[in-house]
Amino acid sequence: MTTPDAQPIEVLLVEDDPGDELMTREAFEDNKIGNTLHVVRDGEEALDFLYRRGAYAQAPTPDLILLDLNLPKYDGRQVLERIKSDPDLAHIPVVVLTTSSAEEDILRSYRLHANAYVTKPVDLDQFIAAVRQIDEFFVTVVRLPRQDITQR
Repeated sequence: MTTPDAQPIEVLLVEDDPGDELMTREAFEDNKIGNTLHVVRDGEEALDFLYRRGAYAQAPTPDLILLDLNLPKYDGRQVLERIKSDPDLAHIPVVVLTTSSAEEDILRSYRLHANAYVTKPVDLDQFIAAVRQIDEFFVTVVRLPRQDITQR
C-alpha cells in the first residue's frame, strides 16, 4: 500500500550486528518503492556519514535513521543526542531499533527526542515484519521534509 506521491527515501541504518543488518536488508529488498539503505557499523561512522567526513564526503542526507543503542565507539544514545541537538540534523526522524527493552533506555531515548522506539523481535519473520512496518510508515503514512528545502 503506497500513496500516489510516495517516493524512495534515503535510510541510514546504524547497526554493528551483521545478522541484524542482513535481516534489515532483506526487509528492504522486498519493499516495492526501492528505498536506499546505507549502513554504518558504529557511532563514529554514523557521525562521519551525517557530517560527510572522510569516506562519507559524498553521503546523502538521510530521510530516516534506524539506530541501534548498543554500538562501539559512540553508543546510540550519544549519536541520538548529537543528531537532535544539531539544527541541521534534528529534523531527521530517528527510530531506535534495539534489543533493549529496559524502561530506562526507552525513557532516555524519548527524552533525547527519538521519534520511535522499537525493540527488535528475536524471531526472524517478526523482525523483518517490524522493519517493513517502520519503512512503510515513514514512506506511505507520514510526510517527511523534502531535502531540497531542509538544506537551504
